[in-house]
Amino acid sequence: LQDAASSPDPGSAGDEGSRRRWKEEICRILREIQAPLSPLLLRLCHWLLPKLLTRVFLGVQLHRGQLEMVLRAARTPQVPLVFLCSHQSQVDGLLLSFVLLSQGIGVPRVTVGAQTSPRLRSLLQRLGGVFLPSGMAQTWSDRDEGLPGAVLDAYVQEVLQSHQPLVLFLEEPPASLRLGDPARRWLLRVLRALRDGALPDVLIVPVGIAYDVAP
Repeated sequence: LQDAASSPDPGSAGDEGSRRRWKEEICRILREIQAPLSPLLLRLCHWLLPKLLTRVFLGVQLHRGQLEMVLRAARTPQVPLVFLCSHQSQVDGLLLSFVLLSQGIGVPRVTVGAQTSPRLRSLLQRLGGVFLPSGMAQTWSDRDEGLPGAVLDAYVQEVLQSHQPLVLFLEEPPASLRLGDPARRWLLRVLRALRDGALPDVLIVPVGIAYDVAP
């Protein structure tokens, strides 16, 4: 972050006002990425979601072999988990979060596509959703990500170092059958954390969600 913020701020290079503005900008970018988790909303969602599922679907099945693999990975000491999931519908994140939370793995940080309303974005952030900084996925190249890219790098390192599960959906939009640019940018952060030595290792866990008819 210090390297990214070392470029001079027009009109106030190097003074206290410039440093304060850099700090305010970093905090603004971080607020775009995440918000504090809401225990009340999490408990409410955990109570409501099974009731919703019984109304939307005729049945929900968990693959026992997949679940055992996930639980075995979660028991690996001191190694953060990154779940890679195909993206079939807009309810994938809620379903996967519910399964991981109900199995004692914890509340994951789930990457969410940028095309959401401000109110929905605020709600999803308090349930564990994380977003790219505004405009990043559409306009910036890997070589010109500036301060938002540095904040995102630091954020992913902190999430994984604190052993919070991270869920990355590979397609954007859902069911597009191609690697989305947002997914590529999140994966790049994980690879950089390994390359830079911020993490000794990461467990990549593939998971899948399938529907007879996607909602």
